Amino acid sequence: MYYQNNVTATFELMEAMRASGVWRFVFSSTTATYGQPEKMPISENTPQNPINPYGFTKLVVERALSDYAHAYGFGVAALRYFNASGASADATIGEDHDPESHLIPIVLQVALGQRESISVFGKDYPTPDGTCIRDYIHVDDLATAHVAALLKLQPSAVLQMNLGSGVGHSVMQVIEACRKMTGHAIPVVFSERRPGDPACLIADSSLAQSVLAWKPKYIEIERIVETAWRWHRTHPKGYATE
Repeated sequence: MYYQNNVTATFELMEAMRASGVWRFVFSSTTATYGQPEKMPISENTPQNPINPYGFTKLVVERALSDYAHAYGFGVAALRYFNASGASADATIGEDHDPESHLIPIVLQVALGQRESISVFGKDYPTPDGTCIRDYIHVDDLATAHVAALLKLQPSAVLQMNLGSGVGHSVMQVIEACRKMTGHAIPVVFSERRPGDPACLIADSSLAQSVLAWKPKYIEIERIVETAWRWHRTHPKGYATE
């Protein structure tokens, strides 16, 4: 699926763009291209050694876009997301995946009574509370970075930048924030670690902040959760018609 969606489909899009004279491409890449970095925070100089097909296929597209920039004059921005999260402030746009795999929506489904508990995979990581730490970046901050990158593009130029808040929050910290926002106990069931889950992933997004004159506004996990909770409360069945 990842090879079809990320590699084959993107290549067809690139060829259609080339045939039509469209040269600007802002690509949603991912921190997964880095694999399991040894140093935190993660800068763009960190070696890209993906450990799964998702990260590898995203890296393939990054390389292809760079080649198209050099060969055909594409202007490219590869924006490496950390953990995209939250919902629009007006509660009209939120996360509705099938199946759901993101932490915050799953925790909030517990608060809505749609799940009995939240499974936490591993409690023995080398972190303060033993659970994995991730950098959560709000979707509104991602959107403003996309616009800024689009306006910055030049023919034959390649921008490769991390998009993160620069602050890490553990799984248990996210759950506690959800408990605070919802008033629900949100029971936790601890399970074994998942293979390939790094203990900590935090972005160094100073390059994006410098080049794009961009700065994330949502730093506190409580503010991110608040927007997500507003959407889930008003859309308990997702986008499905009541």
